[in-house]
Amino acid sequence: MMSTTTELTELHELIGSLRRSVSSLAAKYGDSPATRRIANDAERLAVDIERLDIDIEELEFSRGIKQQNPAKEKIVIPDHDYSNEFWNNHDGGVGG
Repeated sequence: MMSTTTELTELHELIGSLRRSVSSLAAKYGDSPATRRIANDAERLAVDIERLDIDIEELEFSRGIKQQNPAKEKIVIPDHDYSNEFWNNHDGGVGG
C-alpha cells in the first residue's frame, strides 16, 4: 500500500504531464473551444489536487489513520480522609 505522500506526489506528476499534453494540443490546434475546454478541465483537476493537499489531515483523521495521543500518566488520589494537620499547615486555600 502506498503512503499518502507518495500518492499525492504521483498525482502532482500526472497533472504536470496532463498540463504539458494540453499545451502541446493547444500549440498544434490553436485556441479553440475544444482546447480551452480541456485546458479548463486540467486546471480544475489541478485545483482539486491542491485542495486534497490541504484537506489530507482531515481525511486521515476521518479514516482513523491519525495516531491517538499517547496515554498520559494517571495520578492516583487516595480515597481516605486526610488528617487535620494536612489542612492546617498551608498558607492559603482551604483550612488555616
